[in-house]
Amino acid sequence: MSQITTQTVRYQAGETALAGTLVFPSETAHPLPGLVMAPNWFGVTDDAAKLAKKVAEQGYVVLLADLYGETARPTNPDEAGAAMMAVKNTPDEVGRMNAAIDTLKSQTSVAVDAQKISAFGFCFGGHCALELARSGADIRAAVSFHGGLDTCGAYDSTQIKAAILVLDGAKDPLVPREQLVAFVNEMTAVNVDWQLVSYHDAVHSFTDETANNPGVAEYHPQVTERAFASLFELLKRVN
Repeated sequence: MSQITTQTVRYQAGETALAGTLVFPSETAHPLPGLVMAPNWFGVTDDAAKLAKKVAEQGYVVLLADLYGETARPTNPDEAGAAMMAVKNTPDEVGRMNAAIDTLKSQTSVAVDAQKISAFGFCFGGHCALELARSGADIRAAVSFHGGLDTCGAYDSTQIKAAILVLDGAKDPLVPREQLVAFVNEMTAVNVDWQLVSYHDAVHSFTDETANNPGVAEYHPQVTERAFASLFELLKRVN
C-alpha cells in the first residue's frame, strides 16, 4: 500500500469522551478487515500511530484506540502508570475496547468488513486485547505484543471466540514468567485456538523504537519483524 490516510476519530464510552486515530490505505476497492489497536501505557501517540501504519500498509483498517480519554495524554512514566492503573482490570478496560470496535464498524471514512474484526496491542494494550477476547467478544483474533498475561478474573475463558496469539520476550522482567505457565494452563483448559511465541533474546517493549533500558525494556528490530510476520500470518488465516 503506497499511501496511508490518518484521521482523528472522536467517540464515546459511557460518559468518557475519547479520541482515537483511524489509519487506512488511501485507495481501497472493497471492504477491508478491521483491527482495533490498543497502544502501550502512553496511549495515543505518534509512535503508536507509526505502528498502526505498519499494519494498515498490509491492507487493514486500524483504529488506534483511546483507552484513557480525550484529555488524558501522559507525558512521562508516572503519568502513564497512573492512567494505566485507573483502567487496567476495571470494566473500562474491555468497555473502551468494545467502544473502539463499535466506532470502527460505524465510521464512514473507509469501508470495513464488519465480519472480520480483530484486536492487537502492545504492553498494556496487549493485556487489553487478551481481556477483550476473554470477555467473549465476537472478534476473529486477539494478539498481544509483550503484554501481561494476567487476568482480572471477571471473565470465563470458555467464552473466548477469537484465535489467540501471544508474542513474548523470553527475558522480559516485567512479565513474570509464572504468568506464562498460568496462561498455558488457562488456554489448554478450554477449546481455544492459541499460540505462545517466546523470543529468546528479547525483553519488554521489543517493538518500541524508543525503548532503551538495557535488560528491561529494549527495542529489538529482528524480533519485531518476526513478531509482525506472525501477526500477519494469523490475520490471513482467520480472515
